[in-house]
Amino acid sequence: MRVKSKKPEIEEGDLTPMIDMTFQLIAFFMVLINFSQTEANERVQLPSSELARPPEGEIESPIIIHVAADGTAIIGAEEISVDTMRPILNREISVLKADGKAAEDANIIIRAHKDAATGKAQEIISVCQEVGFENFLLRAKEEVL
Repeated sequence: MRVKSKKPEIEEGDLTPMIDMTFQLIAFFMVLINFSQTEANERVQLPSSELARPPEGEIESPIIIHVAADGTAIIGAEEISVDTMRPILNREISVLKADGKAAEDANIIIRAHKDAATGKAQEIISVCQEVGFENFLLRAKEEVL
């Protein structure tokens, strides 16, 4: 007669839910990092302000204009002077019209370098107003007290 030895069986846990959760967290943080860097431009260091606060809601139809320290405007990947912005802004209006929106529906976000001349932001706003844009947001870094 053969006697079976009784070895304790090792219970293994199901790791599938933990692996799924890990991949979901990785995907979440990858998406979060992409959204936080969409507005950033390495040539622009924002000024600090006590009055800066995060936007309260979603910004509709944003058009981001970066202003480098030397006064160069950057829209998308194009570096232009303030005097030559009109064709690009008109192109943005065409895109808005294709989506069924008007220039008044868009929000111009101006991210000016802290050392850029204050008048450059004002010049950009003037050119945008001449083309038909009405809503403007100025970005600054929140100053922590």
